[in-house]
Amino acid sequence: MIKDKSIFIKNIYYMLSYAFKFLEQGVYEDVSAENFDNIHNLFAAILSKGIGKQLKQGLYREYIHRGDDLGVLRGKINMHGTIQDRLQGKNMLSCEYDELSENNLFNKILKTTAVILIRNENVNSEYKNTLKKEMLFFSEVDTVDPASVRWSDIVFQRNNMGYRILISICRLVIEGMLMTTERGEYKLASFIDEQRMERLYEKFILEYYKKECPYVTASASQIQWALDDEKGTFLPVMQSDIMLTKDNDVLIIDAKYYTHTMQTRYDTQTLYSGNLYQIFTYVKNKDAAFGDEPHTVSGLLLYAAADEAVQPDNDYEMSGNKIGVHTLDLNKDFSEISERLNGIVKEHFGL
Repeated sequence: MIKDKSIFIKNIYYMLSYAFKFLEQGVYEDVSAENFDNIHNLFAAILSKGIGKQLKQGLYREYIHRGDDLGVLRGKINMHGTIQDRLQGKNMLSCEYDELSENNLFNKILKTTAVILIRNENVNSEYKNTLKKEMLFFSEVDTVDPASVRWSDIVFQRNNMGYRILISICRLVIEGMLMTTERGEYKLASFIDEQRMERLYEKFILEYYKKECPYVTASASQIQWALDDEKGTFLPVMQSDIMLTKDNDVLIIDAKYYTHTMQTRYDTQTLYSGNLYQIFTYVKNKDAAFGDEPHTVSGLLLYAAADEAVQPDNDYEMSGNKIGVHTLDLNKDFSEISERLNGIVKEHFGL
């Protein structure tokens, strides 16, 4: 997959930029001008910029429930605790109260991720030093066991919306790059694992089209089964990665990020059958939804180009619909990637 590491890493930045909408925030512009020789420096640079911006706005605080023995009443009295204090000769009140605190899950995740990057030998000293200075403002914040973070517990609201990008980056570091050694120590992998790269690849393409191709509607829409009756019990949801629409003209894109784009059987290379069946099913069911109304529905399997001699580059006519199987080379300069993505839209919609 990786031919030129520095180009590939720079393109990960652009993919992240679109996927998490960095481009709308000028604070990250300096990062795009840098050259990175490893993924660790890229994440350290993005995180340090984002934390710096958040520190200027102030760390997010939320109410934390506390219970302490105090000399004066605060909050409400814990009668059982107060009685125990008196029995022990303590002239104290056992109080329960809520207190605004920076020591919440959001800041704990930021600090934990920063510490992981600071301790990594592959991160350059300039990024480490910046993160260390920023961590001085996290003195009241605890770290957390990376494996214990329950991402589903994180809820964004108006007061902490600025953390959305930062937490997304932290999750990529903690989940996608973190491995456990036999001794139970944590270390960073060299690259994001394939599963999370595929998710990033999908989201990047979707958000790219939303931003750069406003003349089509880009969405990740569900496709309804074309049933002869209304009995759809137990049928799986058909969730498209990217659906591009202009009037009654539809292109369904299934983005695939694999180490190998072709499968080999009996010394013969073929496309992955499951992927082809899936996009065909999406196209035919979406096609049926239009009924007799004039329309066009096509499908495209868009693989991230792998380091292989044979790359799929074919179009097929299947039962009245066009199904394409092509690749997108993430090792090219981003201007070429952009041109390729724009070309797909222009070719299909005749723009």
